[in-house]
Amino acid sequence: MTRTSHELLLQHRLIDALYNEAMLLADEARDYFDEAGRADRDALDPPVRVSFSCESLKVTTRLMHVIAWFLTQRAVRSGELHASDALDPRRRLGDAPPTDQTITDSLPDQARRLVEASIDLHRRVARLDLAQDTPGPIVSPALSMQTRLATAF
Repeated sequence: MTRTSHELLLQHRLIDALYNEAMLLADEARDYFDEAGRADRDALDPPVRVSFSCESLKVTTRLMHVIAWFLTQRAVRSGELHASDALDPRRRLGDAPPTDQTITDSLPDQARRLVEASIDLHRRVARLDLAQDTPGPIVSPALSMQTRLATAF
């Protein structure tokens, strides 16, 4: 059974929206960690300053994995790659480096927000990546409920 064109359109829109979110977050992270965050970083105690630098690298790594995954999805959609190629472990979403909440809590507000946003985005994309392993169509819970309601009356 294949996905309907409506389901594929929704999936493409979701991927495009998340890709845009990832690119905006990457821009925001670059601006902050390379420029605006310098004053925040310099005001920190040395151990927290090291944590700040490590977390900025983790944000970058998460976002690189996410953006690479989106580029693979776009290549599949454009016909540059076959859908089965996207299932190759080298093209799957990379693991996110773990972040300790106590370290995140010690960071300046903007840095903490970027760390948390990158973790959240990576988690959402991980769900999409795992969905590739699900055989058959993905059924929307809302669509399933609508179908049950339509058949009940």
